[in-house]
Amino acid sequence: MKKDRPRATPEKSRPSIFWPLAAIVVPIMGLIAKVEIVDGHKLPREGAYILAPNHYSEFDPLIVAVATWRLGRAPRFLAKESLFRIPVLGWALRRTGMVPVARASTVSAARQTLEASAEIVEHGRGVIVYPEGSLTRDPDMWPMRGKTGAVRLAIAQGLPVIPVAHWGVQQIMPRYGKLSLWPLRKPVKLIVGDPVDLSAFAGKQSSQSALVAATDVVMARISDLLARLRGEPAPPERWDPSAHGQAETGRLES
Repeated sequence: MKKDRPRATPEKSRPSIFWPLAAIVVPIMGLIAKVEIVDGHKLPREGAYILAPNHYSEFDPLIVAVATWRLGRAPRFLAKESLFRIPVLGWALRRTGMVPVARASTVSAARQTLEASAEIVEHGRGVIVYPEGSLTRDPDMWPMRGKTGAVRLAIAQGLPVIPVAHWGVQQIMPRYGKLSLWPLRKPVKLIVGDPVDLSAFAGKQSSQSALVAATDVVMARISDLLARLRGEPAPPERWDPSAHGQAETGRLES
């Protein structure tokens, strides 16, 4: 595994709204967490991609965003299209290039996904998509069953899916818990994986069975990376909330 230092890339060196945001957020996050990035060179320096992290704390999007910025790319997230209709927030989301996607499984939603993926490619941007959709319900915080939003975007335009795993954020903010700032600079480790090979699913973005199978491949890669960080094997089967009578709700669902 290779540890990585901050690097300059065309996207990071180009003036943007992310500059003033980073000037505020990055130093604050540096006090809260000591983030060690492993194999960060595997994140593409240029061009479009989908970044797929695990999700077990309401705080971890900030960790992933800062790590992405440190590696030279602007942290853009997939967001519910309804958020874009909220005054001020909608403007901020559009201004920072966040990607709107509808949650409903309709023809209109499918068209919106295609448009969103085409825009990602056109502008050469990366987008962070949580394939679990919401905080994992697994009792031991392993990745649970994934949703198909990430692979649907990727397959539609042939975008690489970069798996990411992180561990340690639960010490800053436990799942559904309160923020704990002391002691400062709690250690968090984040590892970037190789692009997931989804070539077997090319052109199958309209097939639900293919999307589910492709999502399983992505989730397996994320689980493998997390197992490396935790130093223990991942469960043989991923947690399925519906099989345990748990509602799947969350702002990041797709």
